Amino acid sequence: MTATGRFTLLVLPAALLAGCATAPSGDGILSSYVVLGEGGNATARVLTTAAACPTLDVDGRALPMTVRAPAATIPQRPTASSPADSKPSAFPVLTCELPLAASARTAHVAGRALPLPVAEPRRIVVIGDTGCRMKKADNAYQACNDPQAAPFGTVAASAAAWRPDLVVHVGDYHYRENVCPDGNTGCAGSPWGYGWDAWREDFFRPAAPLLAAAPWVVVRGNHETCVRGGQGWWRFLDPRLLLPGRDCNAAADDAVGDYSDPYAVPLAPDTQLLVVDTAATTWKGLKPSDLGYARYRDAYAKVATLAARTPYNLMANHHPILGFGADLDKNGQRYLQLGDKGLQDSFGSVNALLLPPNVQALLAGHAHLWEQVSFSSPHPTQFVTGFSGTAEDTVPLPTDTSDVHPAPGAVINAFSSWVGGFGFMTMERESGGVWRIEVHDRGGAVRNRCRLTERQSICDVARID
Repeated sequence: MTATGRFTLLVLPAALLAGCATAPSGDGILSSYVVLGEGGNATARVLTTAAACPTLDVDGRALPMTVRAPAATIPQRPTASSPADSKPSAFPVLTCELPLAASARTAHVAGRALPLPVAEPRRIVVIGDTGCRMKKADNAYQACNDPQAAPFGTVAASAAAWRPDLVVHVGDYHYRENVCPDGNTGCAGSPWGYGWDAWREDFFRPAAPLLAAAPWVVVRGNHETCVRGGQGWWRFLDPRLLLPGRDCNAAADDAVGDYSDPYAVPLAPDTQLLVVDTAATTWKGLKPSDLGYARYRDAYAKVATLAARTPYNLMANHHPILGFGADLDKNGQRYLQLGDKGLQDSFGSVNALLLPPNVQALLAGHAHLWEQVSFSSPHPTQFVTGFSGTAEDTVPLPTDTSDVHPAPGAVINAFSSWVGGFGFMTMERESGGVWRIEVHDRGGAVRNRCRLTERQSICDVARID
């Protein structure tokens, strides 16, 4: 799905501009950030060109960081591209980490403050699908050198200026898969492949101000499967331990590296965020004999167990289960791309309604647009936030959704969308089951306001123009 979006000028505060570089400092540090994992446990991460991990100052105590992944070049493996359009993955950086105690009040590395989690995050930024698309198979080459056409840096700075307590990225961080064609000035000189140089330009450099603003919950997208950016995903982002065979380095281990268990991040005593890795699902559907079918049935069971802990749950995964997009067929006629069939097949084999009853809303990306879908049937609201940097969808969605059913039995009663615009979504918790939601453009201006109550949502504007 491709598109070009409108551009809004943004004058960035000097403090945000200062945080945007990923050139090594005198101590070799390229990036420092905090990711949240199971139970909301925080882990500090540092990427450095130094030979050893730095020391972290936590509440005045010097604590040594440990090596998560050493600098290495991984031999070329089978990827989503042809062998001629692939190459070894070079990671000339050391990934360091240190779990942070819940009691920690301050943390610094080489004088830089790290953002620490708050007990009840009330201000949440949601973004997704942020990288710059370079893919030979689709002949899709976004103008990565043009911040108007590839605006994730602007989006990240605007989202940081909103001062969130927490950032949720719903997946697809890495898009620079294949070399830019000769003569294409829009992406000329861009790094490509799955090594550090592409990860740096696609994610860590533009995301720097937002990484400094708040801890992150990271959701895995299909661009982070083992045949794509999975090596960087496990080295840099996933909050779990990096175990042998889980690193996507060898194709023989992909059945391990492509799947992981759901976990919950507490947001309040009565509310939690469920994080579900659905990266390896397929819109073509899953049969009972497929590996993913059993894995996602198991994921559903674990989600149901986690959801039973609290009356209110948001669920974050990459592929919209109850959303939809649009494209054109070879005759130029619009057709709808409905909710992910692989997850509908596997989850639906356990529960015909697809989700446990106390999941009130789904946060996803994958479709390169913003969307809100609420249902009169007993389904949770779906939000899609795949509009934060990669080439946008351009085919308009229907205004009349009376005959649109993203999943079997799902009946829409409220719908809002933004096709062709870049930005981020914010969520502010008002009370149990009630959230105030705003849709911001790349410059931070509010373009739509919504309200989520229990499983129902409604927005002020049905279609953002």
